[in-house]
Order: sequence, then C-alpha cells, then structure tokens
Amino acid sequence: MGPGLDITEGHMEPAVDARGKIISKHRKGLVQVYTGNGKGKTTAAFGQALRAVGQGYRVCVIQFMKGRKYGEFLAAEKCLPNLTIHLSGLDSFVMRTNPAPLDIELARQGLDLARRTIASGDYDMVILDEINVAADFRLIPLDDIIDLIRDKPASLDLILTGRYAPPEIIAVADTVSEIKEVRHHYHAGIKDRAGIEF
Repeated sequence: MGPGLDITEGHMEPAVDARGKIISKHRKGLVQVYTGNGKGKTTAAFGQALRAVGQGYRVCVIQFMKGRKYGEFLAAEKCLPNLTIHLSGLDSFVMRTNPAPLDIELARQGLDLARRTIASGDYDMVILDEINVAADFRLIPLDDIIDLIRDKPASLDLILTGRYAPPEIIAVADTVSEIKEVRHHYHAGIKDRAGIEF
C-alpha cells in the first residue's frame, strides 16, 4: 500500500477523502447576518453562496417575501446545480402594519421549509433571505427563528439577511455586517433594472 492510500473493504480510496470527511464532520458552521438600510444584503449572501458552491458546498436559499424569479434564481437554474432556491412569498409589497393572511401563511410555510431543510443534512449552507424583515413584519415569530439558529447542526453555515435584524438574532450570530446606505439611485429617480435589482 503506497502512502496516501487507504484500503477499506477491498477498495482503494485516497486517505485525503477519509481525512476530509473527519474534518468536515468537526467543522464549525457559522451564523452570519447581513442587515442595514443599504443595498446589497441579498447580493452579499449570494456572493457567499457562489463562493461556497465553488468549494463544493451544497447550498439552499429560501427567499422570504419574494415571489419573482430574480437573476440569481435564473442563474442557479441554468448554471449552478448545487444551488437550490425556493420562493416563499408573493411578487408584491407586504403591508408592514397589516400583512395579508396569505403573506403570513407563505412566510410560515417558508419557515417550515427552513426547518426541514436545515434538519435534512442535504446542505452545507442555508441562506434565509429577508427573514429579518419577515420577523419585523411579524409574519413569523422571532422565537422560532432563534430556535432554528440554536438547533441547527453544528457544521451547517446559516446566513440570515434583511433590514431590521433584531438584537436577539445579532446576539447569537458569529458575524454581523451592517450595510449602510450612503446614496441610492432610486432617490435620483432611476428605476429598478434587470441585472441590478432583480
């Protein structure tokens, strides 16, 4: 048997694969939060997803309060088989003070999907896009999100995006980035554009 090879059950397997499995099993997954009033929170999360997919991770994104296939959804369908995206909302604005029952039901369905996805072991990274806003709009209970974070498998990377990240989520996160708006083209009357906003 040469160096770097492991013979198990009659098969020759590179020792690095066995080593990698052990390291992966003990890897500490991070909880990251992208929040703030500036543009780019979802974009940052998808940049992290792209980096993870490039390293062989399986990534699932659940988009709360979104019902349109944005550019990242279309790109994943066409080019990134290790990146799965689920929509859990409508392609319309949600009333903050009076959300429609349908908006609440879709958000709670997304939370149930997040629970199942996280517990499945099928993914290395899960991104809950706009979940902070869903909590702020009281579409889903904050305590349920905290439980989701605390109960996640130790090696799973979990990313939560959206404005209004509550202090309770910030307190349990490993990394928090606040994206601050300095200037936004909307204020100059420039409308949203394919490839930029969606």
